[in-house]
Amino acid sequence: MDSDSQRAKGVKLKVIKNEKQGLEEHGLKNLERIYWHLPTPALYEMALQRREGILAHLGPLVVRTGHHTGRSPRDRFIVKSGPSSKKIWWGPDNQPIEKKNFEHLYRRMVSYFQSREVYVQECYVGASAKHRRKVRVITEKAWHSLFARNMLIRELNPAKLKNFTPDITVIHAPGFHAIPEVDGTNSETFVILNLEKKLIIIGGTSYAGEIKKAVFTLMNYILPSQNVLTMHCAANMGNKGDVAIFFGLSGTGKTTLSTDPERYLIGDDEHGWSSEGIFNLEGGCYAKVIRLSKESEPEIYECTRKFGTILENVAIDIQSRRVNLDDNSLTENTRASYPITHLPRIVREGTGPHPKNIIFLTYDAFGVLPPVAKLTPAQAMYHFVSGYTAKVAGTEVGVKEPRAVFSACFGAPFMILSPVVYAEMLRKKIVKHNVNVYLVNTGLTGGKYGTGRRFSIKHTRQIIKAILDGELDNAPFKQDKNFKFLVPERCPGVPQKILFPEQTWKNKQAFNHTRKQLIKAFNENIEKYKNMLPEDVLEEGDPKY
Repeated sequence: MDSDSQRAKGVKLKVIKNEKQGLEEHGLKNLERIYWHLPTPALYEMALQRREGILAHLGPLVVRTGHHTGRSPRDRFIVKSGPSSKKIWWGPDNQPIEKKNFEHLYRRMVSYFQSREVYVQECYVGASAKHRRKVRVITEKAWHSLFARNMLIRELNPAKLKNFTPDITVIHAPGFHAIPEVDGTNSETFVILNLEKKLIIIGGTSYAGEIKKAVFTLMNYILPSQNVLTMHCAANMGNKGDVAIFFGLSGTGKTTLSTDPERYLIGDDEHGWSSEGIFNLEGGCYAKVIRLSKESEPEIYECTRKFGTILENVAIDIQSRRVNLDDNSLTENTRASYPITHLPRIVREGTGPHPKNIIFLTYDAFGVLPPVAKLTPAQAMYHFVSGYTAKVAGTEVGVKEPRAVFSACFGAPFMILSPVVYAEMLRKKIVKHNVNVYLVNTGLTGGKYGTGRRFSIKHTRQIIKAILDGELDNAPFKQDKNFKFLVPERCPGVPQKILFPEQTWKNKQAFNHTRKQLIKAFNENIEKYKNMLPEDVLEEGDPKY
């Protein structure tokens, strides 16, 4: 027996599966070897032996994802076939691909795997026993198998893996590329979801985030039919069992504000809301770590220094093996993947009761929105469909002025049904469970980008604390004449002046002009949903100048 076989035999869990058989149902035949359910140390060994990554000081595994350092939305497709094709919200985020193109590409992909080694993890998506799904992830590289092990929910009883029959299958081969003119793709990279077969195939990219987001997208199709609202959000719980949900796009502070040392994290990115309450879809966290500091985010910072953590595209000194979280030479989108158990204060079951508070986070680079505003259920539906934040100068080539960005449901690329479907479900649950909803601006005050300054994290934390502690429940509010939401006239620990944006601008004329720009952007964005939204949502939510 060769050394590799001995090594594999020594580290495998006692799962009765032949190491060269068991994947024929997926068309994967004549494989060199299948590594079933390797634990974290064994996957480290494999990744290091195959030079897939570097071991850093204190134990994280540092990897490079090559050309793709983030998701590739242009290359994500849905197979247009069967009953599902009538339910999909087709468009730039959900591009169709013909069934014949998918099948041709799939045949070539399984042929690519012949005589190759593969790694298999069998896990769950969904902490709720009632709504979870079994997921089989088949990968070409060891570190991607570790990523799946980190991000999905592990089965801790090896005996239950003996007869594991997957509901969802993911096959990931970064070394295999599409032929656009033959396969009907936009490039050599592809992420394709076959909803009828519950099959996901990914090729031409090593960016691991594609795996978790593809599974999330599929759950966004499956669970709403069971009256479960799937949400791109973070969630935590207080000592009294009160749950808070945080929605927000990249850069708004969702991970920072939900990982609260005084509360228990349920999850940082993906959740379901059923008739029983909230549940995490994942078993790990995938935090953005560029310029992460020990002072501002101590718990996440410590996770970047632990065994079992994968650091994607983080700079490392090859001699000392110490990482530099401030270095963005490879990308701004440096990431850490780690099991949620790396954090000290978590809800281990991954579930919680119905939320008491929902917080929509936005980074308003126009400096127009107040730091906090209370929303009615109709306004909540409006802002959920809108999913507003802003991009600022320097984030993209050609962006010189703040630019309004609208991502429906605060996660449009993953919402496979019409955004209105999810928004209606959200509104019904808000009303039924009497949930408070707040819009919190973590962006600018005193001017737009270039002249304004960002709200201090200290004041934002005070606002979040006031919401969660119920200190704003009975505060006096003043209605905004344009956006029509309610702005508190006072908030503990926050200067009264900054609660009303107009008071922080020196140039009132400039404020009015900028406010008009933002209102126009909201009005234009909501046009595509106007025929689908209830009248009260448009009346209460759509701002007027």
